[in-house]
Amino acid sequence: MLIFNAFAQDGNNVLVVSKDGMKNIPAYIREGTVYFSLKDFADAVGVNYYYNEDAQKIEVKFDEYSIKASARNPFLVLNEKKGEKQLVIQLPTSTYLISKKVYVPLIYSLNAIGQAYGKELKYEAPNKIVIGKPKEVTTETTEVTSAKFNIMGIILNEKANGTLITVKSNKRIPSYLSAFKNGVLTLTFRKVNVDVERVKHIGSEGVVKKIEAKNVGADAIINITVGKEYTTNEVMNIENSNDIQITIHNKLFNQTSSSNKLKDKWEFDVIVIDAGHGGQDAGAIGVNGVKEKDINLSIALKLGKLIEENMKDVKVVYTRKTDKFIDLYKRGKIANENNGKLFISIHCNSTPKKPSTANGFEVYLLRPGRTKEAISIAEFENSVIQYEENPNRYEKLTDENFILVSMAHSSYMKYSERFAEYLHKEFSNHPTLSSRGVKQAGFYVLVGASMPSVLIESGFLSNTNDAKHLSTSTGQHKFAEYVFSGIKKYRESYELEMQDE
Repeated sequence: MLIFNAFAQDGNNVLVVSKDGMKNIPAYIREGTVYFSLKDFADAVGVNYYYNEDAQKIEVKFDEYSIKASARNPFLVLNEKKGEKQLVIQLPTSTYLISKKVYVPLIYSLNAIGQAYGKELKYEAPNKIVIGKPKEVTTETTEVTSAKFNIMGIILNEKANGTLITVKSNKRIPSYLSAFKNGVLTLTFRKVNVDVERVKHIGSEGVVKKIEAKNVGADAIINITVGKEYTTNEVMNIENSNDIQITIHNKLFNQTSSSNKLKDKWEFDVIVIDAGHGGQDAGAIGVNGVKEKDINLSIALKLGKLIEENMKDVKVVYTRKTDKFIDLYKRGKIANENNGKLFISIHCNSTPKKPSTANGFEVYLLRPGRTKEAISIAEFENSVIQYEENPNRYEKLTDENFILVSMAHSSYMKYSERFAEYLHKEFSNHPTLSSRGVKQAGFYVLVGASMPSVLIESGFLSNTNDAKHLSTSTGQHKFAEYVFSGIKKYRESYELEMQDE
């Protein structure tokens, strides 16, 4: 008999007890869930394994079956060694990579490990797992899941500015509805059922106080009770996943602060202008050979001059005024250190195929991209980290961490959206270039700026007319004038709102 005893109180190990003695193997505790290392488990029970460091994948080889797990992946795969049987199991939470070891969630992985090991696994509270009599993998299916429910659980990530809730589902949720009333956010997920016990949550100091679920007919309903600090929420599908992300935002500032202090903090007195790319990073290259970095800088300087001449009480801060490369994170740092009230990052667009017919302006807000085009543009703009000394400081676009850090903009988002709409209206007046609207994507340069922020694509350098227009001083100045006009209208509405606070 083999017993796992997970010591959640110290979060350091799992005790494996067998007739041959006891062994401690590493454990990791996150959100109350115990994870353990598959490699160390294999060593503890005396079975072989293979670990691919490049792919970050481990295969544990039992007598009849092998089980495979990849880092940051919610699937376990069992393969029959002498046949073609395969069992694909989706876990309600992803695995982790810690010190080059793949950690799997203990309770949720029991059935899969037992199937592969050929022995029955039974969980016994408190934190004990007994591996008993032999069993066989009986399924002939090539793809099944471990849970009888579609929504198998939730993962909460508490941050100072809100909470990220990941709803784990083994089925694509076709549609959902949301409503907020009397401190309760009600989410109705159509044509799926929910494991009520696994979704249940009692909160403490965070904005989320309680989560309850129930099945009503063919639908699942999740009720999220929030505290008085709640402001807004957002529900979105995760790219290439069945899961749903829910962001619950709270109030950024302490409401006990005096109104005078708030007004001082929000006085519209600093605008930060960021000329994208620079130095060794040329950005996009136009069909006429012009470099994006040069156009961005020229527009930034012209825009700054308009502000300095027409808004004497506003300080202009440039992230760069010369042909110099600035790390993306440093651009946001510059903005924050100067207590910026508006951050404008200026860029030029392009398409892989040149010349192209795509033309016009685009305004982007910081949110995870929801279209392939937006993601593609963000990936291009973010690719400049290859020139930085430490590119590992940035998380991938698909990571939960990016969604969490973008939540920091939740309190500024309505101002960012307002400014973006003013820009869109101004750009719509251009005689030759069209305005392609306000969009959203995951730009690293906007992540660090703790203030209302937008990224503007001033035109397509892959388009012959756009490239020609933006290469001229007249075209650049015209663009700067449109942006400045948007700033003036935004400032008027912003200061009017601040007077009413």
